[in-house]
Amino acid sequence: MYTGTCLCGTVRYEVAGPFAMMANCHCSMCRKHHGAMFSTFVSAPDTGFRWVSGQDNIETYPSSENGRRPFCRTCGSVTPMLLPAMNLVLIPAGNLQDDPGLKPQMHMFAGSRAPWYPITDGLPQHPGYPPQFGGGMGIDRPHFPQIPGVTHGSCLCGAVAWELAGKPERMQNCHCSRCRRARSAAHATNAFYLREQLTWLQGESEVKRYSLPGAKHFGQDFCGRCGSSVPRVVSSGRAVVPCGSLDTDPGARPLGNIFATSRASWFEITDGLPQWETYPARA
Repeated sequence: MYTGTCLCGTVRYEVAGPFAMMANCHCSMCRKHHGAMFSTFVSAPDTGFRWVSGQDNIETYPSSENGRRPFCRTCGSVTPMLLPAMNLVLIPAGNLQDDPGLKPQMHMFAGSRAPWYPITDGLPQHPGYPPQFGGGMGIDRPHFPQIPGVTHGSCLCGAVAWELAGKPERMQNCHCSRCRRARSAAHATNAFYLREQLTWLQGESEVKRYSLPGAKHFGQDFCGRCGSSVPRVVSSGRAVVPCGSLDTDPGARPLGNIFATSRASWFEITDGLPQWETYPARA
């Protein structure tokens, strides 16, 4: 029996397995919903799945005619998607507390990956859905023009949007368990800006803020309508920006992998960037 939980611990679940598939998805909808550069889901028969607690705390955003994206309304973590027509449950691997016993087998929607996050492993890459899912490229998504010196970001539903002036101070991949649970992904990729570089264009009142009890700084800000991670202004006067939420190229790339020894057991770091056990000298 495998267990999973959201960041705040309200939503908990168990799944018996066996897990049949694990895939990384680079579509813009997954990137925005998770705030990560890609999502990773595992599938299992729904007969072995049960909610332990918090099912009534799940909000669901209808992202398309057939798509439904559930998340915890307290902390914004993505929660499992039940597909009764297929007798399956899709579980965000970043929220599993146990080793599922398999690793990603492919990249989906690699043709939609963010240009500032290359795929560096040797797994098969499908431009859209893989053949076993029927193929196809999914639905069209809005395109945002690149404006020199400005980076645009928004949530999945479009209610919250912002701009960032200039380049970030730094960008890091973080593999700590908090980031994995918050983003429901293999890791977080965050860009750090000065507060004055961030301008909210719309929807700031829609942003919900969750601060993890007992943590000095850690938390997650997200759109209350769709659950997408959005920038979080911290006490240092900086804005921590989830890179999966960006619509245009920030003009920066990750400098390395922090908390690399805490990485998910099913994820391999293949980018060749420096790895630090905790924070580097200047994190």
